[in-house]
Amino acid sequence: MSAAEAPATAGPQGPGGRGKSGSPRQIPVVGVVTEDEDAQGALKPTDLSRITKLLEETGKDDLEEKQLKCVKKLVQYYQNGFPLRDVAQIFTILNLCAGKIENQPCFIEPAHDIIKLCRLPFLKKKVSDEITYAEDTANSIALLGDLMKIPSSELRIQICKCIVDFYHAEPPKKRITGYQQASSTYKIQMAEVGGLAKMMVQSLALLENQLVEKLWVLKALQHLSTSEVNCTLMMKAQAASGICVHLNDPDPSGQLLFRSSEILWNLLEKSSKEEIVQQLSNLECLLALKEAFKHLFMRGFSHYDRQLRNDILVITTIIAQNPEAPMIECGFTRELILFATFNEVKSQNPLVKGLKLSNSYEDFELKKLLFNLIVILCKDLPTLQLLIDGRVVLALFTYVKKPEKHKITEWSAAQSEELQLHAIATLSSVAPLLIEEYMSCQGNARILAFLEWCESEDSFFSHGNSFHGTGGRGNKFAHLRYTLRLLRAMVYLEEETVNQDLCEQGAIQQLIGIFKNTISKFNDKEEAIILEIQSDILLILSGLCENNISRKEIFGTEGVDIILHVMKTDPKKFQSGVGYSVLLFSTLDSIWCCILACYASEDYFLEKEGIFLLLDLLALNQKKFCNLILGIMVEFCDNPKTAAHVNTWRGKKDQTAASLLIKLWRKEEKELGVKRDKHGMIIDTKRPLFTSFQEEQKVMPLPANCPTVAVMDVAENIRAKIYAVLGKLDFENLPGLSTEDFVTLCIIHRYLDFKIQATHKQRELANKSWENFLARTSNAKTLKKAKRLQEKAIESSRHSERPPNAIFHQTDIKGLNTTVPSGRVVVVESTPARLVGGPLADTDIALKKLPIRGGALQRVKAAKIVDDPRKSIPT
Repeated sequence: MSAAEAPATAGPQGPGGRGKSGSPRQIPVVGVVTEDEDAQGALKPTDLSRITKLLEETGKDDLEEKQLKCVKKLVQYYQNGFPLRDVAQIFTILNLCAGKIENQPCFIEPAHDIIKLCRLPFLKKKVSDEITYAEDTANSIALLGDLMKIPSSELRIQICKCIVDFYHAEPPKKRITGYQQASSTYKIQMAEVGGLAKMMVQSLALLENQLVEKLWVLKALQHLSTSEVNCTLMMKAQAASGICVHLNDPDPSGQLLFRSSEILWNLLEKSSKEEIVQQLSNLECLLALKEAFKHLFMRGFSHYDRQLRNDILVITTIIAQNPEAPMIECGFTRELILFATFNEVKSQNPLVKGLKLSNSYEDFELKKLLFNLIVILCKDLPTLQLLIDGRVVLALFTYVKKPEKHKITEWSAAQSEELQLHAIATLSSVAPLLIEEYMSCQGNARILAFLEWCESEDSFFSHGNSFHGTGGRGNKFAHLRYTLRLLRAMVYLEEETVNQDLCEQGAIQQLIGIFKNTISKFNDKEEAIILEIQSDILLILSGLCENNISRKEIFGTEGVDIILHVMKTDPKKFQSGVGYSVLLFSTLDSIWCCILACYASEDYFLEKEGIFLLLDLLALNQKKFCNLILGIMVEFCDNPKTAAHVNTWRGKKDQTAASLLIKLWRKEEKELGVKRDKHGMIIDTKRPLFTSFQEEQKVMPLPANCPTVAVMDVAENIRAKIYAVLGKLDFENLPGLSTEDFVTLCIIHRYLDFKIQATHKQRELANKSWENFLARTSNAKTLKKAKRLQEKAIESSRHSERPPNAIFHQTDIKGLNTTVPSGRVVVVESTPARLVGGPLADTDIALKKLPIRGGALQRVKAAKIVDDPRKSIPT
């Protein structure tokens, strides 16, 4: 060891002794270290214990000087870091120094120096030391949080610096022989185990008016909040609300708002989001967020300010998803709506007077965040009036037009396109809630005009480089997709004013034309988006034409043609997962809503072999389509021309429609677990249609507006529809049936009879109940037997053991021969009042001989118990 290293690592030799360098040494307080220990660079535990005892002593005159000197020597000795085995004792010494600060401020410096050394990595002699001393180290690090209570700015700042250095560890100045550094994350892990983050949050309450210290604590918490464990601890300490309410505290540096928002971000991401939102959903926190956002929106001009403004807006958006958050009460909602629309709708509000947005990336992101926030706010119904006052629908409709250079903000072409698509998507959520505003803005006319532009051939290059622009690069498919979604949302309100206005403006013909154009433009690259567009068009047409014959006539043959086109799609594509299945569902819905009940369209559909196509789809045997196709078949069979088409159809292997339907019946019964023998004959004659599901189904109470299991059975399985189709074919002269088919056909033919059978069973049970009642009222023995059985059942339902000190109240009326629940008052409706003279005067009437007199029954003194059963009064 060199002479230069001696003060840091060498121990004393003894009184008057010399070190290896030959220089004289003073007598230290820390004790004696041998050459072997000197090479290891460690103190004996007894030496640290001696320092501890010295610091615990009181009352001597020169004690303070000795204590300070020994701690100073300690700090000098460990200037390259603390060994893990000594950490617990060193922190005990630190705690003793801290305890003396209030009365002896001179101990601030040694405490400060010890904490400063904690910024260095801990040292381990063995690999196992990290595990062996984990508990002691965790408790020691937790002590740092407890020391924040000491009213010393210097000490508090040093503690925070120490915590920050956990995440940016500095290497020791010199390497100690026989020791190596603990892992770089060891202190971080021990801080989590010791709960340091929670104590640091609690220390914020002590720093209300001490900005510098508060900023250092926030910096420490910012680092600590990168861990899920620490975020959970901070959440339990109510860190979110405690930090949020102080967002607007005076701070010339601007660090307070930045670090606070970063901590809130981390808490939302790494702990329970719901709990953090709940902590922030109070008036005080929202007012703080409101003021911070408003200040940055109006007076923030730097890149840093705009970025911070957007971060706070995202936090606000997350809070706004909580319906309990008082967004309206604090006035935040009204101001956010103003900031979202002032660019499109002129406002005289002083908050936005002279305010402009630039085409910077941050302002562009702000605009999109505000659109997104409007979608969230509109879910809260009280917000709707604020949306009306802010003319949000009108502001959003300014984007539903042919793209052009923006008059207010010079957005780039790509930015303009993305904002346009985002505004249309926002309208899909807002407009259905504000129908009057939608109509006053001539929403239908604007949408149809924009659809016309989407179909035009003018030069336009879509960038398609955003979420909403997916699949629309170099074309207008993205615009078409979102505009049709908006139109579909409005049509599905079933608001006749909106739908009638659309039809009067030629929406049906225009949509059919758009569908035809998408067929001509179809390509594999945009396959998914085109299929979605086609599905939406068919759904809109279904919504417009449903239950309206005149609109079905407008749909006409052109509409039938596009439906037939979809039905001719290669069946293999329905399993591709791209969107063909959805398109087919939309097509079947269109048949139901746009063709059925319009005889001209039905006839044209039949002429174009539409029934053949339906049966082809049914023959695919895809369960998700069968129910809907069979429902359409049932309705089509009301047309007298349909039967000939059904009987003419042939499938694979010359299969007939009747054979297909019977095959589907057998398949359905097999899936439902209906009992049949190998020939398809009935096994359980008492329950010929009973399914295994019905056997397993337990009796459950249902509200009156819920359909029963029997109704759901008819609605969900296809047997009733197959019966209806075959019934309309008269069950006779059905071609192409096998012997097994004829057996199944007989069961299908008796389907309704087997369903009445259940009704007969209910009637039988009701009749049996009535017969039992008559037997009890006409035969005394039967009545007594029923009474005994009832009493036995009541007794068996009671607890066998009574609670101690319980008072038992008799609820039975002795001697009353009835088998219905009885109270203290019995009204006998079967016996005329003129025969008994009025209300019962005695509850023991059945056991007494009572004369019949005028008026009420009277108690007779010489009453005698009569066992003659004929004297009992039945009820």
